[in-house]
Amino acid sequence: MASLPYLTDTRFDHGAVSQTGKALQSLGASRPLIVTDRGIVAAGLLQTVLDALGSPPAAVFDETPGNPTEAATLAATALYKEAGADSIIALGGGSSMDLAKGVGLLVSGEGPLARYGAAQRGSRLIGKIPPLIAIPTTSGTGSEVSIGAVIVLESGIKELFVSKHLIPAIAICDPDLTLGLPPGLTAATGMDAVTHCIESIMSPAINPPGDAIAADGIVRAVRDGMLARAVKDGSDKEARWHMMMASTEGALAFVKGLGSVHALSHAAGRLKSPSLHHGTLNAIFLPHVMRFNAGVRPDAEARIRDAMGLKPHEDLADALASLNQALGIPANLSVLGLSNDHADGIVANALVDIAHLSNPRKASEADYHALFAAALNG
Repeated sequence: MASLPYLTDTRFDHGAVSQTGKALQSLGASRPLIVTDRGIVAAGLLQTVLDALGSPPAAVFDETPGNPTEAATLAATALYKEAGADSIIALGGGSSMDLAKGVGLLVSGEGPLARYGAAQRGSRLIGKIPPLIAIPTTSGTGSEVSIGAVIVLESGIKELFVSKHLIPAIAICDPDLTLGLPPGLTAATGMDAVTHCIESIMSPAINPPGDAIAADGIVRAVRDGMLARAVKDGSDKEARWHMMMASTEGALAFVKGLGSVHALSHAAGRLKSPSLHHGTLNAIFLPHVMRFNAGVRPDAEARIRDAMGLKPHEDLADALASLNQALGIPANLSVLGLSNDHADGIVANALVDIAHLSNPRKASEADYHALFAAALNG
């Protein structure tokens, strides 16, 4: 049975952030907690949103870590309650948006956070959260339109939370907020979006609209060269527009499920040290997992080749490795500070990650060890 949950009110264009105040009013709210990080504050993007609001927020939480944590979520939830907030605005990349979803979850229900996790089949416990507006400042995660959030629990598990109630009420996608992002971050977040699109198409779930949306995202980012253009010139407004659209499309598509790339990335991203960027991990794991999945879903692979602008039967794994190299993605995991000592923990966590279940080829413990070793050494 197909499932087609496309529910978000998305306001998308250059300058869309100017609509933030009106968007909040349309939700019947006036005292938002803004969830963001210090980098966003330093870049002046918070002030842009404050100007668009027209009146002061209830409070600002700017302590979002690179990978959202349970501790930070609890701190932001306490601030929400102390300030008498009635809504949430998430401003930033996937970390800020996912943390904001966690705040909404805890404000509307009782903890601990783990009880709502997918690993505990807690999705059924997640109810309606306060009005949430998501404003992405990178083009990668697509959390502004997705049903999920990923948060590192105190136990060390990087847990996925999934519910239609976690979809932001309004997504404000303004490509101008991504202008000037450094090349490395542009490449990593862009490959996150590409990975979402590719793993969505490879997922065996039936969702033709999802496949079409994902293919369009790949066309924009890869075949049309918008990711390469954005990496080369951070001020390229056209490229930034198309990459933000590709990012949004990736998240709309991955309602189909993801795969072993994300299972491994989530498992590696739970580490406190080294603290690793999710998009970079996805980019490094992607060619190796595509090689592992080769031949399992030939029609899906053909669609991905076409979307990327490749020749029929061209090796997808090699093409993705070449794309990574052209974008300046690190060559392997060892460059990021990982070693064989991390293998057992990453493999164990990948095996219980929900993304593992929708990979088109079932991966065993031994398979994950082999994939990690291949990605470690490049």
